Amino acid sequence: MAHAKNHDYHILPPSIWPLLSSVGAFVMLFGAVMWMHGITAYMFFIGLALVLYCMFGWWSNVVHEGQTGDHTPVVRIGLRYGFILFIMSEVMFFSAWFWTFFKHALYPMGPMSPLVDGVWPPEGIQTFDPWHLPLINTLVLLLSGATLTWAHHALVHENNRKDVVQGLILTVLLGMFFTVLQGIEYSHAAFGLAGNIYGASFFMATGFHGFHVIIGTIFLFVCLLRVLKGHFTPEAHVGFEAAAWYWHFVDVVWLFLFASIYIWGQ
Repeated sequence: MAHAKNHDYHILPPSIWPLLSSVGAFVMLFGAVMWMHGITAYMFFIGLALVLYCMFGWWSNVVHEGQTGDHTPVVRIGLRYGFILFIMSEVMFFSAWFWTFFKHALYPMGPMSPLVDGVWPPEGIQTFDPWHLPLINTLVLLLSGATLTWAHHALVHENNRKDVVQGLILTVLLGMFFTVLQGIEYSHAAFGLAGNIYGASFFMATGFHGFHVIIGTIFLFVCLLRVLKGHFTPEAHVGFEAAAWYWHFVDVVWLFLFASIYIWGQ
């Protein structure tokens, strides 16, 4: 009885995952530098495989902790705060790409004077028509946000698992559809990543957003599998809530990308 737990906090046992994840991230970063210098790409993929393994193992442990009662109301509050901080870091990440796009758009660099001779978009750049595939992708993401909200409402307010499953399936399919359309759009691009600042800014901003869409789709697919296994309750559903927050963040970022890069950026 002297060692009985008399508090709501979860004291974690020693874990190898933080150290192993750090090693994997370093190997992946070092491998990416070597790949960019044309030396070898093997180290990057070794590091990537190690990172993916750590993600699977570490998050599996977190899921197990939630199912065994370790995620008390106090712990769930901490998890929410942690994910909010993560979303804030993502806001700063995308702010950097918006910053560089607006900087070069408002003050385009010319051969003689950065304020007079520059034009935006640069000469020879044929931009995308925002009212074609970009508009369709915008509608797809907005619809996916609606289906996800439906699933979240069905879980929290109705505990209707059938609607939760249907809403998540639709959201995952719409996320995959967005990725396919983005790939089709890239295949028709009249400019590349290298050679001009417009292409570099465009592909870095929209490409990282597309990468986040892929991550979010996987995130929601895992939540779908967990719902099918009977996980989540109206009171305890931090994993599902985090996935919903992440997806809505991705939606909002795309709205800013669509308005600034596709429409205003022309």
